[in-house]
Parts: sequence; structure tokens; C-alpha cells
Amino acid sequence: MSNYITGATTALITPFKNGTLDEATYATLITRQIAHGIDAVCPVGTTGESATLSHDEHKRCIEIAVEVCKGTETKVLAGAGSNATHEAIDIAKHAEACGVDAIFSVSPYYNKPSQEGLYQHYKAIASAVKVPFMLYNVPGRTGVDILPDTVKRLYDDVENIMGIKEATGSIERTVELLAKVPDLYVFSGDDVIDFPILASGGKGITSVTSNLLPDMKAELAHAALKGDFVKSKTINDKLFEINKVLFCESNPIPIKAAMYIAGLIDTLEYRLPLVPPSSKNMKKIEEVMKKYNIVGA
Repeated sequence: MSNYITGATTALITPFKNGTLDEATYATLITRQIAHGIDAVCPVGTTGESATLSHDEHKRCIEIAVEVCKGTETKVLAGAGSNATHEAIDIAKHAEACGVDAIFSVSPYYNKPSQEGLYQHYKAIASAVKVPFMLYNVPGRTGVDILPDTVKRLYDDVENIMGIKEATGSIERTVELLAKVPDLYVFSGDDVIDFPILASGGKGITSVTSNLLPDMKAELAHAALKGDFVKSKTINDKLFEINKVLFCESNPIPIKAAMYIAGLIDTLEYRLPLVPPSSKNMKKIEEVMKKYNIVGA
């Protein structure tokens, strides 16, 4: 299917002002992503603090992303994940009705389903919509790993399941997935290993760092997809230091702090239980950021 998303996608932060969703800033951040070559924006994933948003806020973030991207080359890959299948279906249906290009859905966290449970969960959500659908595997956060055989089963059985955002941190996992399902669209979900995943046959990246450096991340992904692995690796290497520091505390604590330091958001607000980084880490983030040119800040 030619309308599948590839390339560089950004796991958007969700800006708050006085405890509520800062819609104007959110729209501005998306406009900046569009201006600097990002192929798709990903509202309400882990980086978007989806775990602490109300359902209405979650849906509103998707609506704003669709509104801002309308008429541009940039697509919307919307987050529709929950540890309750019926909730994920509700969000997925809303996202489709809004006009998103595709949906990604994090594996159910906390309740630790079996592989059969994961299969039934994803089959139910993806079957409730017609848009392309991506699994999102981040076992370090969810406590459950979508194993390659389950991915293959879902890919074979459910027509619109087209890929997976792979955030195990393992290159071996990407190699295994593509050995078992050669046509699977694997997206890197770990900034540090974007290049190796793309070089192993990945079709894209979903980046935290691209909130800050969309131009570099877009160039990295586009170079790899054109087969220019030397250029892609060079950019990946240049980004190593910022990629590392942006995970010095739980995501999205550091990236939000970096956006604030860069002047891209006016207020540094999180939803509890997330809090700002320690002053030591704040300084560390600030020091590393001086080595990069932050466009449009």
C-alpha cells in the first residue's frame, strides 16, 4: 500500500500551561516539524505524556495534529494505546474519524497479557478501523514484550497491520522481525540506534530527539532510505551525545526541559508523577545542547 508512512516521524511532546493543554503552542510545535522535513508527527505517545492525559485531551491532541498537517506533506501517525482494549478502540475510532493517516498503539501496560492476549488485543483494535496500523513494542515501560511470532501472526491475519515501532533497544530483534516478516515496516523507537535499524531494513524512525532537531533527524532517515548509509551514519554519530542526554531521566522529562531551554515552549510543566529534571541534569542538558544548531528556536 503506497500510503504507508516511511521516514522520520516525531513523538510529539504535549505542552501544558497552568495545568491544561497549551493548544496554541502545540500547533506551533507541529508547524515547526512540518517546516523542517518531518514525514509524520506522532501525537500522544509516551513522549506526549499520554498516560496522564484525560481522554478528551488525548483526542484533542489528535484533532490539532490533523488540523495543522492538513494540506501539507506531513502525515499524522496517532497514538491510540491503552491497557484496556475497549478504550484503545474508542481512541482509534476517534483518530480515524479525525482523518489521521495511520495509528500506532502501545502494548497494554501493567496487566501483563499473554502472547494470545496481545494477539486478541491488537486484532480487536486494528479490526475496528481501516487506516494502516502499527504495533508499538516498548517492554522496558510496559512489562510485556510483543514477540516476533506474535507480530508475524498479526501481520498475516489482520490486513491493516503494517508495521511495528520497535523500542526494545535490540538490533537482533529488528533482524529477527525482518527475517520472519520481510515486508514488515519496522520503525526505530530508540534514537541512539536509528541508523543501525534503518541499515538493517527499517522503514522509518519515531524520534524523541526530533522534537528539538527535526532537520537532522529527517536528513538521517532520508539518507538511509536512499541508500546513503555513510551520510546517515555520520548524522547518527553526531547526534549520539544529545540522544544520550535526552534519556538521562525518564522520557519525556529531559526533552521537555530541552525544549524549554531552547525557547520552544514558554513554560516547563509536567503532569505528576513526572517532575522537572534535577538541577544537575538540567545543566548537563544545557551544556550538550550548545553543541547543536537548533533550527527555528
